[in-house]
Amino acid sequence: MDSASFLAIFDAEHDALLDASARAGVAAPVPSCPEWNVGDLLYHLYEVQYLWNRITSERRDGFEGMKMPERPADEHLIDLVRGEHAGYTAMLRAFPASTPIATWTGPQTLAWLVRRMAQETAVHRVDAQLAAGDVGVIDAELASDGIDEFLEFFLNTREGTVGGSVHIHCTDVAGEWTVRPVDGASGGPGSGFDVTREHLKGDAAIRGTANDILMALWRRGPLSTCDVVGDADVAARFVAASSLA
Repeated sequence: MDSASFLAIFDAEHDALLDASARAGVAAPVPSCPEWNVGDLLYHLYEVQYLWNRITSERRDGFEGMKMPERPADEHLIDLVRGEHAGYTAMLRAFPASTPIATWTGPQTLAWLVRRMAQETAVHRVDAQLAAGDVGVIDAELASDGIDEFLEFFLNTREGTVGGSVHIHCTDVAGEWTVRPVDGASGGPGSGFDVTREHLKGDAAIRGTANDILMALWRRGPLSTCDVVGDADVAARFVAASSLA
């Protein structure tokens, strides 16, 4: 998918998230984020867009020194998020996808950020729908790309040794990865594992729809929705290994 496609997805997922939030109500708990209610989810979404908007438009080198506006009353949160999104996406469309930006992964381009926004908002749309009592599902092609992004940028070894390799295989769309632990890695995003996009036998295999695999990786759904072959303990430790805070 190109940046224009990701921007369209970002808009659609954002609208669906706000719709679910309105139906749930800002005081409703978010089952997939136990410490949050819908108001907290909305303010998090606002924070993300506010900060990235200014990182990009002001050509900042990082988040240091940036301050958030005071959180408004809960009844104003949906309008606040909708307004920030309108300005943010207008800015994203105003710059070429190749525009360099600073990120927590190091130097990237605007294309990286647009993809990140589409993926993050899709997962949080599921959070909002769960709060509203719905079962949210992410489109298979987008979910497969989300698995790829997760494996590239969000793996780490906070929880300790996984103890084996893992093969991940989408059953509904294209998407296969083999993930091997790297001895002596220090942890942190992207370290601790070698990821290849290929079919190889692992100590454990995780097979399922792209949505079910992505939800398990982001711990929005149980690993039991997927078919685990081989060493189930390796698969469970792998899913638990990444810090999502």
